[in-house]
Amino acid sequence: MAEAETQKQQTDPQIVDRIKRTRNIGIVAHIDAGKTTATERILYYTGRSHRMGETHEGASQMDWMDQEKERGITITSAATHCHWKDHRINIIDTPGHVDFTVEVERSLRVLDGAIGVFCSVGAVQPQSETVWRQANKYNVPRMAFVNKMDRTGADFFNVIKQMDEKLGANPIPIQIPIGAEENFEGVVDLIEMKGYVWDEESLGAKYEEIEIPEDLQEQAEEYRKIMLEAIADHNDELMEKYLMEEEITPNEIDEAIREATLDEEITPVMCGSALKNKGIQLLLDKVIKYMPSPYDIEAVEGQDPNDPDEVLKREPSVQQPFSALAFKIMSDPYVGKLTFIRVYSGELQKGSYVYNVTTGNKERVSRLLEMHANSKEDVEVARAGDIVAAIGIKEVRTGDSFSDMDHPILLEEMSFPEPVIKLAIEPKTQADNDKLHDGLMKLAEEDPTFQVKTDEETGQTTVAGMGELHLDIIVDRLRREFKVDANVGQPRVSYRETISEAIEHKEVLKKQTGGRGQFAQMEFEIGPLEHFEEYDEEDQNVSVDKGFKFVNEIKGGNIPTEFIPSVEKGFKQAMRAGIQANYTAQDIGVRLFDGDYHEVDSDQVAFEMCAKIAFRNASKRARPLILEPMMEVEVITPEEYMGDIIGDLNGRRGVIDKMGNEAEGSVVRSRVPLSEMFGYSTSLRSISQGRAVYTMEFHSYEEVPENMAEEIIENQS
Repeated sequence: MAEAETQKQQTDPQIVDRIKRTRNIGIVAHIDAGKTTATERILYYTGRSHRMGETHEGASQMDWMDQEKERGITITSAATHCHWKDHRINIIDTPGHVDFTVEVERSLRVLDGAIGVFCSVGAVQPQSETVWRQANKYNVPRMAFVNKMDRTGADFFNVIKQMDEKLGANPIPIQIPIGAEENFEGVVDLIEMKGYVWDEESLGAKYEEIEIPEDLQEQAEEYRKIMLEAIADHNDELMEKYLMEEEITPNEIDEAIREATLDEEITPVMCGSALKNKGIQLLLDKVIKYMPSPYDIEAVEGQDPNDPDEVLKREPSVQQPFSALAFKIMSDPYVGKLTFIRVYSGELQKGSYVYNVTTGNKERVSRLLEMHANSKEDVEVARAGDIVAAIGIKEVRTGDSFSDMDHPILLEEMSFPEPVIKLAIEPKTQADNDKLHDGLMKLAEEDPTFQVKTDEETGQTTVAGMGELHLDIIVDRLRREFKVDANVGQPRVSYRETISEAIEHKEVLKKQTGGRGQFAQMEFEIGPLEHFEEYDEEDQNVSVDKGFKFVNEIKGGNIPTEFIPSVEKGFKQAMRAGIQANYTAQDIGVRLFDGDYHEVDSDQVAFEMCAKIAFRNASKRARPLILEPMMEVEVITPEEYMGDIIGDLNGRRGVIDKMGNEAEGSVVRSRVPLSEMFGYSTSLRSISQGRAVYTMEFHSYEEVPENMAEEIIENQS
């Protein structure tokens, strides 16, 4: 009976139709562009909610954490779903603050499409560029919504220009605004060549079609021509009609825009004001027209866990074996651990077992939930294209792959940036020790960019994250959610170490302590990563892992093949311990070219230990350096404070990259060491009388000045 039911589901056209009518989209942007407000309006007009929550009033439904309500920012990506014109839209509202960039990264990994929200005044800002790069990385088709058209200084066409120049996005307006700033009334649709204006009394629920205002006729014709030329490039039929000056129907234009958008050739651009309830319904119409369904996405690829060289594929179909990716872990006080999964193929019934391909464990899924921010609805089954939360999975990390037992597939793992700032933390009372440890472990499980370490010698616990705000929120969550009061040390920078010269080195480990001894001998070249560029990563004798390249050139069995992985492992472990100041070493290559072993006294342990000693001895001869994280800092300020702000940044060892004037004020972009940026918000407030704002994100690691390097080494010794 169950088999017949499954067969019916697999061929049921209703299920196929449901998947075709599903849209998995993310809303991404720079901080303060109005993403969450736009999401709230979408939920209101689709009937998912019956009131509009305002972020600035702390009443947004998607910003449900206490910290989000108090600060008026999004910290964690929130999932919800709604229905519009017989389509189901799964939405993930992501944070804009760079400290929480991991939330954007993992959301884009599992989404099929994204809406980039841009402020009509601020246009393309640093975090906009970061999220755009992340979307490029995962080949996510995008639309754009220029928000806040009612604000003073609103300039729709400047946003288009900046999207082209800064993002290389090929933005194609499919609307132009009717009015701007306080005179913003609505939009001209360049496909239908009609105007739309919104009724403010009905909170934008009602809107009417109008003729294009006379003063916009010429501009509308011009931008329609730009739109048609852009999409005709991707559609031969349309190109022919356009050149022959034949009539092109709105349906033909929509179909061509959809094709070009899915191929990531163009980004259709719309506009409106989420806060003033204008433009959202038309945006929803275009989401279901242009954004991909799970069927439009290429089959997901992965490895056979039993044969890493074999590439496996899963089509987005219920007829394929089950496969899914865990993209977010969350602790819930009522139901325990929630594992958010994106189902790529097949289906998952509640109460059934799944195979965690990453860990090799079999897990039972006791419940499946559809999420609406932090509220939940039970579902019986999740199918290809669905995003759900599973309860009952015990051992899981972000990026784990799930499949059925008989058809394992290991999907591509997610990569996350390393933390750049750390601080010491201890409970205020000994009784809180276990609660602190438990809370930190749960938070680290949720957030891959938050790390917890305990110093084996001192017993001191340190936590590391992406920025001061990130760690501030973590400490606040410990206090509220886990009821732990903790003493927190001053933030400290996570430096890195490297070497700047290539040298050859010979190391011999020889220990005889009665009975069986230990013997290992190796000769190798060690140097900066760029020294080893000629060695191809595709070569089976070359392995690359997070800033370390290992080249095996052992010939004739001078070191037996089974000992080579132990040599590589020894070098990697030694790098974690650092060179001069116990900071992780990076960007180093090793070429192993000779060695020797003993029939009795050599084993994996001996070669691993020899590699650790070899790294310590060799790296100290290879002109070691201390590296510090440099941050890209952008300050927007009234012009009269420009000189003082530049002077202050220079005093912080900053390098000014760019200065200019934009709609929101004078802009200074610079690169500044993270160690000099602690407490910057207070200084900036003081310099500018509270009128300047800044954003900061990690840029790169650079060499520390010699006098500072000596001080850092001294403090660590």
